[in-house]
Amino acid sequence: MTTKIRPRALVRASGGPRYAVALTVDALGTGLLRPFLLLYGVLVLGLSAAATGIAMTAGIVAGLVCMPAVGRWLDRGARSTAVAASMLVRVVGVALLLAAPAGHVGLFATAALFLGIGNQAWPAAHAALVATVAHGRERDAALAGGRALRNAGLGVGGLLATACLAGGTTALRALAVGTGLAYLVAAALAWSVRLRAQPVTTLAGGPAPRLGALLAANVVYVFCLNVPEVALPLVLVTQLHASPVWAAAVFVANTVLVVALQVPVTVLMSRFARRTALALGGVVLAVSYLGFLAATSWGAPAVVAVSVVCTFGEIVYAGSATALVTAVAPAHVLGRALARFQLSTGFGLAVSPAVITTLAARGPAVLWGGLAAATLVSASAVAAEKES
Repeated sequence: MTTKIRPRALVRASGGPRYAVALTVDALGTGLLRPFLLLYGVLVLGLSAAATGIAMTAGIVAGLVCMPAVGRWLDRGARSTAVAASMLVRVVGVALLLAAPAGHVGLFATAALFLGIGNQAWPAAHAALVATVAHGRERDAALAGGRALRNAGLGVGGLLATACLAGGTTALRALAVGTGLAYLVAAALAWSVRLRAQPVTTLAGGPAPRLGALLAANVVYVFCLNVPEVALPLVLVTQLHASPVWAAAVFVANTVLVVALQVPVTVLMSRFARRTALALGGVVLAVSYLGFLAATSWGAPAVVAVSVVCTFGEIVYAGSATALVTAVAPAHVLGRALARFQLSTGFGLAVSPAVITTLAARGPAVLWGGLAAATLVSASAVAAEKES
């Protein structure tokens, strides 16, 4: 059981100092462009918002299609090479973005495809690498540390990009160049770690786990990641008619809390079985959704206050879900198990904006009551399985 946070041991369990720098640089580059990719298509390339959005969605879906191949590659022993490849694929995407002439939706869609492949492949490759370096509860803390570090990099990158947006289309192109360079540097650093796992035979690895219930539950759980970015801005601005500043406050608070609490909360939850922790995370999320339902009658400050509870549920979920997959999956199918988990995560993230906006159109009770009920059912399904 991990009960203390030792920074040096955490960095070592996460892949070492060089890999930690690679993660930081990659996150900074992602924060520079990903939040503003839609704006790049609209302002720099002159595409319609609808065409840009469809191209971005197609990129995400195509990235998910590649996950089975990524899983098989990881099961053949790829680790740091797979992480570096996920970064290099995004370099290609940024290069195509910069090369796209105004009005060329096809090249933008191709760029979004490569960016989508890299964004979907990275989480599974990163988790497999950490699972090879660290074991037990130390691995859980290392995965949590990677998430906190990534969120910090994304936040800083996003702030830098926001400060540069006054420069218009020139600034957006410069941000794309910075993103491409960051991905290139991060890929070189990740590749230099030179970590590879020894492939394990099926006989030595044991039977593959049944993850159906967990993967189905994860599709619902992952909606919590889009609550601060989609659901709350929608409620605050269109239903409560509050200033967009409140939505920004929710996003900033979420980022700060994840960076500050992801590792400590994950370490604290190591007192429980991973499956129990994941079920508890679902209960906390469901309670927060019901809190949002009540807070819509009290105003924007109450919604922001409840968002802290939602973020805590997100932290518990994020600290236990991937850790549970790495714990129950035998070594010979670890890559495929992580790829399937990423498929469920990517699918949930892809459909959640449409589901949230559809439910919100039918009123707060349908939105928050529906999310709470679905999350409680998912938590029950997780808890009903054998403890891990």
